[in-house]
This record gives sequence, C-alpha cells and structure tokens, in this order.
Amino acid sequence: MSEIRLQGFPPVADPNCTTLVLGSMPGALSLTKLEYYGHPRNHFWPLLYAVFGGGAGPSDKYGERLSFALAHRIALWDVLAACERAGSLDAAIRRPEANDFVAFYNAYPAVERVFFNGQAAAELYRKRVLPLLQRSGAGGALRYGTLPSSSPARTMPFEAKLLEWRALADFQASRQ
Repeated sequence: MSEIRLQGFPPVADPNCTTLVLGSMPGALSLTKLEYYGHPRNHFWPLLYAVFGGGAGPSDKYGERLSFALAHRIALWDVLAACERAGSLDAAIRRPEANDFVAFYNAYPAVERVFFNGQAAAELYRKRVLPLLQRSGAGGALRYGTLPSSSPARTMPFEAKLLEWRALADFQASRQ
C-alpha cells in the first residue's frame, strides 16, 4: 500500500465554542465521506451524544451531528492539516503538517479547553503545535486533557471510554 498526501478538513467551530476536540488526521473512510468521524464503528458520535444526553443517539444526518456538537459548544478539528499515510492508522503517518492553531485560537478566543481524541493527537500537538504556540504567545491559558481514542482500532469497551469522555460534560457544566 503506497502513501499518498492527504488533506484534512477545516475546523467546525463557532464563536460560542469553549472546548476543542482534536483528532490526529481523519481516517480513510472519513476522508472519502468528507465527514469527521465518518467510520460507522468509530465511537465519537455515540460518545458525544451519550455525554450530552442526545436522546436516541446520533442523527443519520452529518449536518445535524455537527449542529449537536456546536450546540454544546464543542469545536472539532485535527492536529494535522496534511500528511502522507497508507491506510488509516496514526502509526503510518509520515511528513505531518500541523494546522494553524495560532490563527484558530485568535479566531475563536472563547476556547479554553482542548481535549485530544487519543494519545496520537496529544503527541502530535505536543511536538508540532506547542512550540509554535509558545513562540507566538497564542493559547497561553488553555487547559488540556487526553481522552481514550474513539477509533475502532482502540479496543477499549464503549462504556469504559464513556466514563472518561464524561469529562467533556463536566467541563462544560463548570462553565455555566
């Protein structure tokens, strides 16, 4: 399987967002569908709906899922704007290029908390983004947390992931 240069998605955010959930880079199926967390076995949307009491669970309509996230002041993005990768595994990422977080945090100053969707996103951010933020002075007051990856490759049971993902709701409740 050969590596190809992949481009990520723009952020999903509005001025009311106080929390940013960061993945590493969308998987192959998500890129094909042009949807964050588009793989049907990815737990992201079921986790988000469970955390915020989303009734019957995630909508079949992508736009409604995005609206649900924004209604709960959750912005979505990925650490990487582009990379080379064969398949969907984070371990296969080569030549990563980080998104412009200085511009993001300047555009969305209400963001106070960043949650990483898995260790790979946290590590990429630490290596590729934090040094730039420190030099620019942007994002200085941010708080960070790492959640278990919602990826189907992360074999932790849904209920165990959900216990840790409840930190999203706990943070949002503390802001009210």
